Amino acid sequence: MSSEQFETLHDLFSERYEQLQRMPPRLESCRGEQHKSLLREFDKRHLEANEMLLQMEKELKSAPRSFQNQMMNKMRTYRKSLADLQREARNTNAGFASDDIRKGFYNVENEQRAGMNSQRSLLLQGHESLNRTTDSIARSYRIAAETDAIGQNIVEELGEQREQLERTKDRLINTGENLSKSRKILRSMSRKIVTNKLFLSVIIILELAILGAVVYLKFFRK
Repeated sequence: MSSEQFETLHDLFSERYEQLQRMPPRLESCRGEQHKSLLREFDKRHLEANEMLLQMEKELKSAPRSFQNQMMNKMRTYRKSLADLQREARNTNAGFASDDIRKGFYNVENEQRAGMNSQRSLLLQGHESLNRTTDSIARSYRIAAETDAIGQNIVEELGEQREQLERTKDRLINTGENLSKSRKILRSMSRKIVTNKLFLSVIIILELAILGAVVYLKFFRK
């Protein structure tokens, strides 16, 4: 919304409305062609005032909600005041009003009705658009809720997998410690086996030496 544009339209409407207010007394005091001419001028300015109201209502569509509600109430008051002025102008010198004058009023009324129908169509379109937007937001909310649920399930699964990995890691650490102990035991056993082999070898050598000495002393030495 352009506040400057709205204020300009409002000032122009106020000026046009003041001009329209001064015209019914003038209509009462004139007759004939002067009356017809003044009545046509009234119709023209009345139509311009209605067009200004339509433009102001368009400007209000993008205004803040509080300001929009306040000014829309004023718009309805302005429209009622214009309709009252039109009825007042119609009632002036009704006996002198020609068929052309009545047709002029009817044309203005038809234009007003067309403007009101256009406003109703715009309001219906806005309502439909609001409904579509609401449905779209509801669908987006449902999708977001489903996505959040899926995300929570994934987080829970990842948490379970993490616990499983930690337990597996602990088992691997324990297995590594057991393997280290087993290697130490195997090395110890290997050393003992080598030591035993050396010890047995020494014993065998000593036994062979003793046996050789006995054989020598018994058979070869006299």
